[in-house]
Amino acid sequence: MKRREFITLLGGAVVAGPTRAGAQQGSHVPRVGVLFNVEESDPEAQSMVATLHQTLRELGWLDDRNIRIDHRWAAGNATRLADLAKQLVASQPDVLVAHTSLPVIALSKETATIPIIFIQVADPMGQGFITNLAHPGGNITGFSSFEPSMASKWLEMLKEIAPDTTRVGFVFNPKTAPYVNSGYYQEPFGAAAASFAIKLIANPVENPRELEGVVSALGRDRGGGLIVIPDSFNIIHREQIIMLAAHHRVPAIYPYGFAVQEGGLISYGVDQIDLFRRAASYVNRILKGEKPADLPVQTPTKFESAINLKTAKALGLTVPSSLLATSDEVIE
Repeated sequence: MKRREFITLLGGAVVAGPTRAGAQQGSHVPRVGVLFNVEESDPEAQSMVATLHQTLRELGWLDDRNIRIDHRWAAGNATRLADLAKQLVASQPDVLVAHTSLPVIALSKETATIPIIFIQVADPMGQGFITNLAHPGGNITGFSSFEPSMASKWLEMLKEIAPDTTRVGFVFNPKTAPYVNSGYYQEPFGAAAASFAIKLIANPVENPRELEGVVSALGRDRGGGLIVIPDSFNIIHREQIIMLAAHHRVPAIYPYGFAVQEGGLISYGVDQIDLFRRAASYVNRILKGEKPADLPVQTPTKFESAINLKTAKALGLTVPSSLLATSDEVIE
């Protein structure tokens, strides 16, 4: 089933749940607050929300009947993110769900007691969200989005589809992905680059206008490639990145399959839908009395890859049969 079809199928779970008549008058209806740093109109974000709702329904939690789920969307605006975090905490929810690092930071500034479940966060210990993966020890737990072997896989796939690649830039926003400059990313990247004889170039950007210079520099000489780091900034501006990579003829690998559906060359990353499905189980467990301090942070277990053959052809690349055989999705 395609994700767009999945969104349509589950859309009712997001937009209109059952009536509240099922809750007894005066009884406590648990509240769940969900904070995103992307656009509400993003179809992939809506697919994630649909998964969260649907999985909670399967666990017996019906929105506006025996649970209330509130969503807030910051769309990359830091001031709005802080305000929305205050609003959610002020509503006194039983559980908070935060997608990516900045929403976790914003919510943790507002509460040290309300349980927070993070989704798609890299290096949660390095960022200070938890003290231990197995026993987080506070009010925060969740699901990480990066595993060190992914760095090697990104470079391996780029080298396989574009054998002439000798230097690779990785683009990220240090404000929305503050963990990238830590050893959590740099060490596995450095080891992988050495094994593939690739020069690795860090490209921090804080404004979408800077993306043009980064991608054009990689495309100026033969052998340039691009890694798009998991980062809410890169999600919001993925259309521009995809367009620039095509214009400057730069082979690029993305951490999200939907970027390939939208014209990107190749992707490898964590199945985000799976993360939201698993996060719903933590919401359920906390609502039933378990504490986040006792719920271990879970590392990625399900990965997905995709290739866009049309984009490969436009870049003059021949896709090896080995990549075709191992890809979860091939777009023609």
